[in-house]
Amino acid sequence: MIVDFKQSLGQSLGTDFYLMDELLTEEERRVRDKVRAFSDKEVIPIINEYWERAEFPFELVPKLAALGISGSDIKGYGCPGMSVLASSLIMQELARGDASVCTFFGVHSGLAMHSISMLGSEEQKQRWLPPMARMEKIGAFGLTEPNHGSDAVALETSAHREGNEYVLNGAKRWIGNASFADVTIIWARDDEGNVGGFLVEKGTPGFAPKVMTGKVSKRAVWQADITLTDVRVPAENRLALSRNFKDTALVLTATRSGVAWEAVGHATAAYEIALTYAKERIQFDKPLVSFQLIQNKLANMLANVTTMQLLCLRLAQLQAEDKMTGPMASLAKMNNARLAREVIADAREMLGGNGILLEYHIARHHADIEAVFTYEGTDTIQSLIVGREITGKQAFSPR
Repeated sequence: MIVDFKQSLGQSLGTDFYLMDELLTEEERRVRDKVRAFSDKEVIPIINEYWERAEFPFELVPKLAALGISGSDIKGYGCPGMSVLASSLIMQELARGDASVCTFFGVHSGLAMHSISMLGSEEQKQRWLPPMARMEKIGAFGLTEPNHGSDAVALETSAHREGNEYVLNGAKRWIGNASFADVTIIWARDDEGNVGGFLVEKGTPGFAPKVMTGKVSKRAVWQADITLTDVRVPAENRLALSRNFKDTALVLTATRSGVAWEAVGHATAAYEIALTYAKERIQFDKPLVSFQLIQNKLANMLANVTTMQLLCLRLAQLQAEDKMTGPMASLAKMNNARLAREVIADAREMLGGNGILLEYHIARHHADIEAVFTYEGTDTIQSLIVGREITGKQAFSPR
């Protein structure tokens, strides 16, 4: 049984109880299937060892680049220009394989590239987006600070103008890819108190990223503490359209939907692992799926996965029509991260003692979903954003 189960891991069941596949275009299915195959064949067979050692799987970067998906829905500049839904399905399928790989890609292709695409000048786009689309240059996104997570708008990193340069001072934390990225977008407050994004290139004096250690979630992605000490960047390295935090929030809203899709990927993986295991695990002389409690649990897990899928599908449609609002994205992130946490916990329980072994993969998802539940706005913060939308009352700092 154990051998058969391990062989079946990494071969998706294609969970689609409500036939969502019929609503996808041929191109969207092609993109999804290509990334799903990458996760199955390249990621799942090797990722546990990297996760356990807390090492980033650099060997996967050229293979990921070869998929031609970086920049996803950005049009022009060597980017694929795919639909919002196809772009979203990439996050789902990468997360189904592994959260760390998904975060690496999401930071590079989502946060970094979309910051440049949405807020950069034509010159900045021409310089950075084509090599980033080929993944010859890797990007990072530096917003969170040691003292400012949920209240990111209160960031303290400063950007003082001196002639044709800005001088950056401050600190950042949890910055994925920053220890090896070719360019990191550092968000800082200028002399007028406005927030802007600054393109800081690798090796710039005073820019000191250090890989964080001791994580028990998303161990295979390298996130950094960054110290900025009199970091000088040319004035033209400020993202041209980043004039205040509202501009920064545009990027966060656009990418927050990707976290909701990531949650779908984790939940789908957990459900499929649990279902496969329950079919093949024999207890009391019959397979686990023969027991009423197991069937009940699987049905509830599938209901959660399907709910998440359909919510994300509608969100992608709204985003494609330019109708998605920040609170809509927050509702999806809040709902899906919470449901994914439940599905994965049920799956881990169903595997019993095997559920805490990396070789069965569910333990990795179980640890990694805690990061998804927290980042891009905690569950509480998302609920307050939605609460403000439906009541018209601000329940947290109006800064």
